[in-house]
Amino acid sequence: MKFDDKLDKQIKNIADLLKFKNKSYGNSALEPANIFSQANAIDSLSARIDDKLMRIKNKGIYDATEDTVKDLIGYLLLLLMAIEERESEIKNESKTSFANSTLQI
Repeated sequence: MKFDDKLDKQIKNIADLLKFKNKSYGNSALEPANIFSQANAIDSLSARIDDKLMRIKNKGIYDATEDTVKDLIGYLLLLLMAIEERESEIKNESKTSFANSTLQI
């Protein structure tokens, strides 16, 4: 199997896993419920990534109870999405703030 095909297969597996979990948990990764924790999506995902890295440190990559590597890749992709969403919000807030300030002139 060629590199491109192997890569596409792995990416599809991770995407399918994230979509399945999103259906199970709702969009809690990018829109935290904030019932117990008040952390935003970036902070929540960073904590989950820390947990996965600690699991790898303590139990190794080959933990029979879960696929830590796939989970870690998934959380990193979700973190990237959360960062991009936050940057977009900041950009929009900046445009709105600028538009409002020019209207007052």
